Amino acid sequence: MNRILVIDDDIELCELLTDYLGSEGFNVETVHHSEKGIERALSGEHDFMVLDVMLPGVNGFEVLRTVRKSSEIPVLMLTARGEDVDRIVGLEMGADDYLPKPFNPRELVARIRAIRRRGETGNEEKGQGLQPESITVGDVALDGGTRTVRKAGKTVEVTAAEFDLLEMLLRSAGHVVSRKDLVYKVLGRGLDPFDRSVDVHVSSLRKKLGHKIKGIERIKTVRGIGYMYALPEKSIK
Repeated sequence: MNRILVIDDDIELCELLTDYLGSEGFNVETVHHSEKGIERALSGEHDFMVLDVMLPGVNGFEVLRTVRKSSEIPVLMLTARGEDVDRIVGLEMGADDYLPKPFNPRELVARIRAIRRRGETGNEEKGQGLQPESITVGDVALDGGTRTVRKAGKTVEVTAAEFDLLEMLLRSAGHVVSRKDLVYKVLGRGLDPFDRSVDVHVSSLRKKLGHKIKGIERIKTVRGIGYMYALPEKSIK
């Protein structure tokens, strides 16, 4: 995941990121217009996309919406500091993470590497000759090898972060998983009381999988602690 596409109309910032990310071993292409950004994002020539919300013309949300129709390229969105709505909308539309402006380039690199680790885990297991586990809980089946999710036999489209979050909850079905563990293991960072990313991902999973299973709340919020996935039945292969 060393080929990064940056879509941002701030030319000075793009030059800074090109220099900094380049020094960290990444190959960076920058685009300042949304239409060209969509074209480059769909070219298949990049492993990761950094996308600004505030673009002239077609904004970052519309860019993400268009790209997500045919590409699962990991996306980190840049939002204005304090714009919680932008962050929530971006995550709900399929962004893997967000970073508020202004930001430290070191934090951007840390976020990119955390997302990369999530995506490469399954590939590493295959390379070592290990068979990634498949987990079935009730009507939901998660395949660790193909990183796919099925509900009642039908494929459910989830983002990389949603997949990893669901995997943690399914592995611990019937038990509470703390927000701290979810943030650290899924998002790759420490717990920030003002960061609602995990809550947004859980909300998205509820919408995609259904709020209840056999009359029981599928993903229960345990106030002040974390979340628990209902356990009607569970099997791991």
